[in-house]
Amino acid sequence: MVNSGMTEPARGAEGPGSVVISVDAMGGDRGPATVVAGIAASAEKNPEIRFIVHGPEDELRRLIGRRKGLAERCDIRHAPGVVTMDAKPAQVIRSAQDTSMWSTVESVRAGEATVAVSCGNTGALMALSMLRLRKLPGVNRPAIAALWPSRNPQGFNVVLDCGADIRADAPDLLQFAMMGASYARNGLGVERPRVGMLNVGTEEHKGRAELRQAHELIGAAAEVGGFDYRGFVEGGDIMGARVDVIVTDGFTGNIALKTGEGTAKLVGDFLKEAFRNSVMSKFAALLAMTSLKRLQKRIDPRRVNGGLFLGLNGIVVKSHGSADATGVSAAIKLAFKLARSGFHDRVAARVAQASAESAAAKTDDAAPPTAGVAS
Repeated sequence: MVNSGMTEPARGAEGPGSVVISVDAMGGDRGPATVVAGIAASAEKNPEIRFIVHGPEDELRRLIGRRKGLAERCDIRHAPGVVTMDAKPAQVIRSAQDTSMWSTVESVRAGEATVAVSCGNTGALMALSMLRLRKLPGVNRPAIAALWPSRNPQGFNVVLDCGADIRADAPDLLQFAMMGASYARNGLGVERPRVGMLNVGTEEHKGRAELRQAHELIGAAAEVGGFDYRGFVEGGDIMGARVDVIVTDGFTGNIALKTGEGTAKLVGDFLKEAFRNSVMSKFAALLAMTSLKRLQKRIDPRRVNGGLFLGLNGIVVKSHGSADATGVSAAIKLAFKLARSGFHDRVAARVAQASAESAAAKTDDAAPPTAGVAS
């Protein structure tokens, strides 16, 4: 590993470089030039950030050197290997020690950085993060949380799990609720998040057994967790204003996420086709340009680029593999905001509460009825 020789500032210090973010420069589809462009955009807007950038040293030094003042904000860590998008997580774990992704996560594990950001292979990044950072005490399954454009005042809802694991039992869903509420509170500024659980209907008797059990657990934990539980919600509520956090298993969440992204792209394509259809429609598009730009900005996936890995001993942000410089900058902005808020410690506290609530529920279920009291 190569260090640029910069003196590392104390963690939590104020001023330039007080937040250190570890960035994988080689994971994206567009190459390291795009990642460096995103880093440069973030550096210009946020003078508190310092970066540890991972990848081939010579290439990164050349790309970073082209950006005025950026070299002084970056430590370069030489990592010649790259985790490809088609790599299997099991293969990556066995042979990834020389890759930029491994090095990126390792900087968080070593305490050099607060957050890791990568555009790379999602499965491989989760596997490496679990291997090197380990899960928080009490967490059975980590979750991927994504931000979804919504009708709420904050503009987005939190949805989790979006694909870390296809399964989730009742205690897992309780942990997701706790972690999702903490994310909404610290990442979106929602003082008391409203939590709902995705189901095939809002009636309490609907859904699988583990959903009904989780329904009871989450409701009982709402007060100590600092959130309001609104019960079961349906697919239409993901982008609505009824709740701020939607809890589900990774199988359902990933399908919902990909369906939503595909629908947004389809609607955008249909709008373009409609406005190109005739001279009059082109004239209408010109008149509506301001409103169309506002709509485009609101649904632009680059603005919410970054899935957050929750339940680990460290913060990891997964950027879209196809992200451009704007998308990479948005992922870094999210990482910076969470790091500055002390998000990891807050999530750890919520997970501990969820574990205690789940253990108490199991004890109550296992305890025999007290004599003289109706069961």
